[in-house]
Amino acid sequence: MADRVFLIVMDSLGVGEMPDAADFGDEGSHTLGNIIKELGSLEIPNLVQLGIGNINGINIPCTVASPIGNYGKASEISKGKDTTT
Repeated sequence: MADRVFLIVMDSLGVGEMPDAADFGDEGSHTLGNIIKELGSLEIPNLVQLGIGNINGINIPCTVASPIGNYGKASEISKGKDTTT
């Protein structure tokens, strides 16, 4: 077991719409995917090696066979769309 954990929270970096996206006019939202679409590519080798492209449903072209970290995405429980609610 690891002696310590480094938790990286990328607040407001959306990786797909939430189930209630239509309630807020956010259908099709995907901040990371739209950044990559706009730029054509994105050089984030450390995050790729940690597994960002392997997050289920993220659909970005940068998966790795054996990520060196654990990865995931979170969703809000509150009925809101900002960090503080």
